[in-house]
Amino acid sequence: MELESMRLSKRMAQLGLCSRREADTYIEQGLVKVNGVVAILGQKVTEADRIDLAKQAHEAQAERVTILLNKPVGFVSGSPEKEYRAAIELITAQNHWSEDTSRRTFKPFMLKGLAPAGRLDIDSTGLLVLTQDGRVAKHLIGEDSRTDKEYLVRVRGQIQPNGLALLNHGLSLDGEALKPARVTWQNEDQLRFILRQGKKRQIRRMCELVGLRVVGLKRIRIGQIKLGNLPQGQWRFVRPEEQF
Repeated sequence: MELESMRLSKRMAQLGLCSRREADTYIEQGLVKVNGVVAILGQKVTEADRIDLAKQAHEAQAERVTILLNKPVGFVSGSPEKEYRAAIELITAQNHWSEDTSRRTFKPFMLKGLAPAGRLDIDSTGLLVLTQDGRVAKHLIGEDSRTDKEYLVRVRGQIQPNGLALLNHGLSLDGEALKPARVTWQNEDQLRFILRQGKKRQIRRMCELVGLRVVGLKRIRIGQIKLGNLPQGQWRFVRPEEQF
């Protein structure tokens, strides 16, 4: 059976070498070989082809940083909006958590290409990931991402009789059925949500559909990485041994 061909950059992303965009950059720089021959942009390959990334490109990948921020209320995840500041403005030497055990030192060049991998609403707090690494972004927010996000959600109001069941599975937003979630009561006014989806203001809108109003929302985990004791408004580096 003939193997399917695909763009080299797509294959490199599949293999976890880098993101597609990063792959195109490395190909342009002559840092990629296919079966021992320097690759060209737009080249097609199959799964049988051997792809090698030059040491220089591997080193560039290793230098890319991924940062965990405990975002406060009042900051937007992405670009600044109106009078609101962007979360990236909190990534400064002064806000670097003193108990960060990564042994990395903040340098201004680390802000170049640093972008949020997912969003957290302006009126929500907790764990926000910012990364220079396309592989991390793809893992967390790619179309086929299966990464759990966990939230503690304080609510007010009277939930409808079948409300908890509907929050777990059975609601639709924007004309689309939501994927199953795991939602449980933590106490009389707080829910725990575990989602693999990230529609805009999804949790708040889900709660409204069953008679509840969200008065506080905090993300405490993404994949295997927890917010832990990271203080609000401060950040730390993701350590090499940590995996989402």
